[in-house]
Amino acid sequence: MTVLTPQLLESFADSVRPTAQAVTLPPSVYTDAEFFAFEKDAVFGQEWLCLGRASDVANPGDFVNVDIIGERLTMVHGQDGRIRVLSPVCQHRGMLVSEGSGNCRAFKCAYHHWTYGLDGRLVGAREMGRTEGFDRSRHGLPSLPVELWQGFVFTSLRADPLPLAPRLAKLDALLANFELERCVARNSFSSPSMPWNWKVMFENFNDGYHASRLHAGVHDFCPSDRSEFLPYDDDDAAIARTNGFLHPDGGFNALQRALLPVFPGITEEERSRAAFALVPPTLCIGVAPDQAFYFLIRPVDAGHIAVDVNYLFHPDALRDRLFEEKYELSNAGVNGIVAQDVEATTGVQQGLTSRFAPRGRYSYLEEAQAQFNRWLVRRYTAHWPGADRAPVPTAASAAANKIEVAA
Repeated sequence: MTVLTPQLLESFADSVRPTAQAVTLPPSVYTDAEFFAFEKDAVFGQEWLCLGRASDVANPGDFVNVDIIGERLTMVHGQDGRIRVLSPVCQHRGMLVSEGSGNCRAFKCAYHHWTYGLDGRLVGAREMGRTEGFDRSRHGLPSLPVELWQGFVFTSLRADPLPLAPRLAKLDALLANFELERCVARNSFSSPSMPWNWKVMFENFNDGYHASRLHAGVHDFCPSDRSEFLPYDDDDAAIARTNGFLHPDGGFNALQRALLPVFPGITEEERSRAAFALVPPTLCIGVAPDQAFYFLIRPVDAGHIAVDVNYLFHPDALRDRLFEEKYELSNAGVNGIVAQDVEATTGVQQGLTSRFAPRGRYSYLEEAQAQFNRWLVRRYTAHWPGADRAPVPTAASAAANKIEVAA
């Protein structure tokens, strides 16, 4: 028996209503293995996926492998200066030709020594001279689309995805003064398996409603009721909000003050707020006066994700002679917040598996979650089995219909 029923599809209309009328998505979309398998194609198989930063492969020959929804992808800096994303599946017998990260001049399959250039071309295949019609140019590693945005590297499993950058224009305006493309990245925390659904991670990252409660004390300078939400259009590729401070140069630490040098180009307004953005389905970004931060999300299964938590610092900040000491204090504060979020999101996932799990109502401070529903449901509807002609629900159409909330 399938969970992908017409009734489940119809029930999504109640989650894309205006925030004051909307309800949360059905619990099964966070917990069901069949639904996750559907998302792997309907969402992750269609959208732009962030693999990391261009600085992760800063030099010619640098490569990094990323595993996402069961696919190994290789981000590589070619000798021609281009960053590419390749499938490292040998086009002879299917062995993976690349592991981990490093620097190389070519990728060589350990099985039969087929050798590929950094651009994916097959440059060596011994003992193939007797194979009729064999043309090396037709057996290169699959090359995927690539877009660079704000220093991040995106790829897509689709051959012809819609361009990403034009649909992130509102984030360009929001982040312009932080010069993220110039920033230096540093990893804070990585885990190959955290026990919650990928959507729970996205919902928590951009949830201002919980900040004054779950993070009371360390987060008091950035109260929940100072959240403001950027407008969302159904063609947008991002969801964003700002959160005002009680004083300039706030910081997510015990002192509630920025400990590191603030970004030199930001405005007085930007020194008095943080901003949080989702670029689903793999990237979450935040900025504060003295640091930016980003999460890379890779689903493992319906109830687990791999996650990397990273910082971005302006190059000028690293010139501070006490940068490392200040960084350790700042990171300790952030890690305390992350630990509280881990406990909360773990509890949410556990609750969603219960027969008593709700389709709850939203506070006005959860506009970002309602916008995320619109992003998701548009993609669910477009790829629903047997629903090729179904209209894609929008906030306006959902508000107009009178469908009862479905469990």
